Amino acid sequence: MNIRCPESHHASHPSHHQMMVRDFRNRFWTSLILTIPVLFFSPHFQKWVITFSFQGDIYLIFFLSSFIFFYGGWPFIKGALQELKEKTPGMMTLIGLAISVAYFYSCLIVFGLKGEPFFWELTSLVDIMLLGHLIEMKSVLGAGKALEELATLLPSDAHKISSDGSILDVPIEKLQVEDRALVKPGEKIPADGIVVKGQSSVNESMLTGESKPVSKVEQDKVIGGSINGEGSLTIIIKNLGKDSFLSQVIQLVKVAQESKSKTQHIANRAAFWLTLIAIFGGGATFIVWKLFIFESFAFSLERTVSVMVITCPHALGLAVPLVVAVSTSLAAKHGLLIRNRTAFEQARKIQAIVFDKTGTLTKGEFGVTDIFSLDSSIKKEELLTLAASIETHSEHPIAKAISKAGKTILEVENFVAFPGKGAKGKIKGEEYLIASPGYLREKKISFENPAIQKCKEEGKTIIFILKNQKLIGAIALTDLIREESKPAIDSLKNLHIQCIMLTGDNKQVAKWVAEQIGLNEVFAEVLPQEKIEKIKEIQKRGFLVAMTGDGVNDAPALAQADVGIAIGAGTDVAIETADIILVKSNPLDVLAIIKLARATYRKMVQNLLWATGYNLFAIPLAAGILSSYGILPSPAFAAILMSLSTIICAINARFLKINAHMHG
Repeated sequence: MNIRCPESHHASHPSHHQMMVRDFRNRFWTSLILTIPVLFFSPHFQKWVITFSFQGDIYLIFFLSSFIFFYGGWPFIKGALQELKEKTPGMMTLIGLAISVAYFYSCLIVFGLKGEPFFWELTSLVDIMLLGHLIEMKSVLGAGKALEELATLLPSDAHKISSDGSILDVPIEKLQVEDRALVKPGEKIPADGIVVKGQSSVNESMLTGESKPVSKVEQDKVIGGSINGEGSLTIIIKNLGKDSFLSQVIQLVKVAQESKSKTQHIANRAAFWLTLIAIFGGGATFIVWKLFIFESFAFSLERTVSVMVITCPHALGLAVPLVVAVSTSLAAKHGLLIRNRTAFEQARKIQAIVFDKTGTLTKGEFGVTDIFSLDSSIKKEELLTLAASIETHSEHPIAKAISKAGKTILEVENFVAFPGKGAKGKIKGEEYLIASPGYLREKKISFENPAIQKCKEEGKTIIFILKNQKLIGAIALTDLIREESKPAIDSLKNLHIQCIMLTGDNKQVAKWVAEQIGLNEVFAEVLPQEKIEKIKEIQKRGFLVAMTGDGVNDAPALAQADVGIAIGAGTDVAIETADIILVKSNPLDVLAIIKLARATYRKMVQNLLWATGYNLFAIPLAAGILSSYGILPSPAFAAILMSLSTIICAINARFLKINAHMHG
């Protein structure tokens, strides 16, 4: 069903979307409450359930129904006029036509025409259509917070260094190009700049996809929004506002969001044909009864109205929203949050899935993969214990990974850290140094070891252990691959889906990860602004593309892809740009989304076939094709058929719980 409110999809109108939901909710509850007396005093209800009427009760029903028609039915009448203006009659035209015919025909009955009014059919039709639209609108969440979330990555204040050397905390809006700022350990870098003093490691993974903390020394560039590590840095501000790295990412997201095509809903296509059937069927019914069978005007008109009311089944209004409501809640229970329903429906047709590496296929955290003893008298476990004992005192992410891997921690004396180079300390009177490859080069310490060389070629981080300045071992670390990544890739490939990795990380690391989990294709060392081009390139091959990622650098690509899937443990901006969010950071959930999308689509098609297909029998009956056999269903019978159709659609939607095969 297509709600005629393009603004509700637009990134910059979240408040408008919320206002529309509130408006539909108010119209629904008001109309529903007023429908109760209409139903209670309607002749059919009196006939079936209870006799309680008073002189002039038809006028009460008329006034209440008039209010429901003009207040509750206004969005549909307005939508129908808009569709007709655009020459694309659809669901709104069908609903608008049915309620208008039912209302104006009933008014004629009140004011003298012979026949039965359609007031309770009219009011219940308005109620159910409002409910269907309300369910649908709440299931479609705007993607407008993405740009706001990007801006929040920057800190609110910066430590500005004045010309006299004093430090003043100022809002980042007050910073100017060429200002100097101090960035303390653990703080966010306030703007793009160049390091002029100090050294540290900076976590840029949420901005560039680089899994390793990047070592920064004088003259190195830093990006606003990235997180400083263990050292203090003095930077000169180089880019602010629209020129900053972050603003350029914001612009990319904006362009991609606005250029994303909006697919029209299958229910709308069904409604288009039903609109034509309603108009031609109703007209033909009137002509046949009046001009060929010579029945009265009142009788011919009643048959016409019966046809036009029955052609707009309540079930069609709920066929899709009911399935959406069930699949959305079913998905949420499994940690799959659907924000954009149209994109979710597209997920069943995905032909290529592009995965970010860091935090998506990998854990986004370092882990020890290999330990090498270069001294036959020292075992690997002992080496890890020595390294972990010293690294326990360091805040560096690599140090934390080694410390976490060690089972035993020994007492360390005289601990000293060297930012960018390593750390040292005394254990049982012996001096141990945990050093980077750069330290070994500086001290001209060389070694030959093919296994360590192979780890380096795979892009792993190698740290060395020295005892009293003598090299005794090495430890290799890498961003750990998630246990679920390989089974997920295998299952997706079994569904004939191309699995591609797109990462800002280096080629060796990307190649090693791809080989471990069996990817079809790899794009490595891709800058954020290039990621969007890679997605377009894959789309040009004719693939319907899904993108799965968690970093700011993934946001434009998530927006450009046909289906954007965010790993929930990632940044808020990736989540806000995505169509679907995976709460558990589990690649198997991508498979679950595709399976659920396919099952959901099957249910939608079944419901639409039922909601429209029963018209094949109902319309000829309502038109009076079996009148010669004494079978001439009243409008009330038509309404019962509609209700039955709705109930069947509702029950069928609930069965999605059984049919959607989800992993636990």
